[in-house]
Amino acid sequence: MEDPRKQAYEKRGSILVKHLRQRHFEAYYCPDSASALEKALELIPKGASVGWGGAMSAQQIGLIDAVRQGEYRAIDREKVETPAQREQLMRTCLSADVFLCGANALSMDGQMVNIDGNGNRVAAIVYGPESVIVVAGMNKVMDSLEAAVTRARTVAAPMNKQRFGAVTGCAETGVCVDCKAEGCICNQILITRNCRPAGRIKFVLVGEDLGL
Repeated sequence: MEDPRKQAYEKRGSILVKHLRQRHFEAYYCPDSASALEKALELIPKGASVGWGGAMSAQQIGLIDAVRQGEYRAIDREKVETPAQREQLMRTCLSADVFLCGANALSMDGQMVNIDGNGNRVAAIVYGPESVIVVAGMNKVMDSLEAAVTRARTVAAPMNKQRFGAVTGCAETGVCVDCKAEGCICNQILITRNCRPAGRIKFVLVGEDLGL
């Protein structure tokens, strides 16, 4: 018997793709990581400069390694020695040919929610890179925009905070306390409801659980 979760993801994915395209995004549904990697690489021109931020899902499908090893100009902030060099590469990503990222949440009507601490990822989504490719597992998809915002604030942010060092309420408890701590990663909340110019933001939806 086929996995019922896979069946549900495929059906929900087909609806979400339609709604994303109505909002002028490019959107593709891929049943697994292998097909998602193939599709994402089709969207990146050879020789393009490629940066990324908040891209755990892209890393999980093998896209980051493929960019590092392929015929691309990787803007890789992990390959530097100092915080100043890392900061400079984060700024360089804002003018990349292609920017890779994930989504903290998506709503079934085709809107994306992202939350950032520094703002480099949401800045790149809004403006700068010629093309933005969002890799998102179907576990990120909520039935409404309100539920998507709630997921980003109360699920994704506390789980992501476990990866970072600064002390916040959610780092201590795993639960959002609506903090104002210096190390807060909920400083910018971006809702991307339409794409302009059309097709600049491209979604590769994956019929698996990816990211946090």
